[in-house]
Amino acid sequence: MEKLLVLYSSRNGQTRKIIEAMQDEFSGYDVEVSDLHGSTRKNLSKYDKVLIGASVRYGHFHRDLYNFIHIHSEQLAAADASFFCVCLTARKPEKADPKNNAYIKKFLAKSPWRPRAIGVFAGALKYSEYNWWQTRIIQLIMKITGGSTDTSRDLEFTDWDKVRDFARQLAGKR
Repeated sequence: MEKLLVLYSSRNGQTRKIIEAMQDEFSGYDVEVSDLHGSTRKNLSKYDKVLIGASVRYGHFHRDLYNFIHIHSEQLAAADASFFCVCLTARKPEKADPKNNAYIKKFLAKSPWRPRAIGVFAGALKYSEYNWWQTRIIQLIMKITGGSTDTSRDLEFTDWDKVRDFARQLAGKR
């Protein structure tokens, strides 16, 4: 059975939730899921495929993502390794395309790694989980970008069909 390593960097759990939705498409693989923040060193050659998913917060990926990539850049270059980004801007269709997504462009400019496949998924707006400062900052960002500033409810923008299609493509089921 082929081995698939799935690493994630998540702030409020949406990236992990996306990976959980993908796992149904990974039948036929021995899947290991690991929080990237606890995975400083991995032997990626033990896996047939590697998938890294990371969320954007306040316009940036977590620094642990870049640390992991720099430490493992040679292994990632040799591996069948893919990447996906979770961000609120992807709630707009044109921003959900990796070719048009500013965070993917910044990621590729900053990273020595070139993933085999790249996905972009809209995340969730979880006002109920933010502290007062986070709420105000995110409200400001949402106001600027035309998103919801209503703190009375959480919103999930993830396109689950798109998530499953990406997972099927990685698993070779397309």
